[in-house]
Amino acid sequence: MSIAAGVPTVPTADRCRPAAETRGFPLRPRPAVPEAEAVADSMNSVLGKVRPILEAFTAEDNALSLAELVRRSGVAKATVHRLAQELVAWGLLEREGCDYRLGLRMFELGQRVHRQRILREAVQPYLEDLLLITQETIHFAIHDSLDVVYLDKIFPHRGLNAESRVAGRLPLYCTGTGKAILAHSPASLFVDVVRGGLKPFTRHTVVSPGRLRAQLDRIREDGIALESEEIRLGYASLAVPVFAQGTSLVGALSITAPSYRMDVAGHAAALRTAALGIGRSLA
Repeated sequence: MSIAAGVPTVPTADRCRPAAETRGFPLRPRPAVPEAEAVADSMNSVLGKVRPILEAFTAEDNALSLAELVRRSGVAKATVHRLAQELVAWGLLEREGCDYRLGLRMFELGQRVHRQRILREAVQPYLEDLLLITQETIHFAIHDSLDVVYLDKIFPHRGLNAESRVAGRLPLYCTGTGKAILAHSPASLFVDVVRGGLKPFTRHTVVSPGRLRAQLDRIREDGIALESEEIRLGYASLAVPVFAQGTSLVGALSITAPSYRMDVAGHAAALRTAALGIGRSLA
């Protein structure tokens, strides 16, 4: 059965109007819906079921079986099967034997996200310059919720090809880019991060709110963040915030290298120069 099946046809001129207005009745404000009910309603909608199906795929998954999609999404098997067929027809999923994988259409749509595309185009030349200068892994990340999302990453043959990936997420509180962003964000974000829990990734991860706050104060003062082995043992990350027009925080730029090879003084100068260049290109 198609998602659109059973929906009555509305004349073209009226398709964008609420049903009551189309019939000539005055519109009444909808009563407020409690948050729990709103969440339940969203899960009962078609899109509320499609979302967990698509989000069932991780970066490590090539393909998933129907049974695994059902297990990860929490949606009924018959519904997953029906919606998966429609997602295949739309190109959002593809079949691989009896399994499913994310479709090329998902990639195409992702490349159309305007803000991220413009940012990537602006930062790429500076990432390439930093790679040539340092021969270390370079990241550019933006803030989303309590995480950083890596918008771009380039690395040499000897660079770090784990932990982070383009479009991947890591927490704000224990990454170099995340600390640089958190230090220059409203205090309410720090409160939300602490409330969300400070989970240790290694024995060096800062999980004390007091220590984290002190780190952020120092980062604001110095203008640069140093994360040492908080995400992965043996690696450190040096990061600076990136501001558009000098005041609007748009993300953070970092260099990640083995701890013994991190040249803080030399890399800091290169990072600051690149961040200023990106900021000017976004003006």
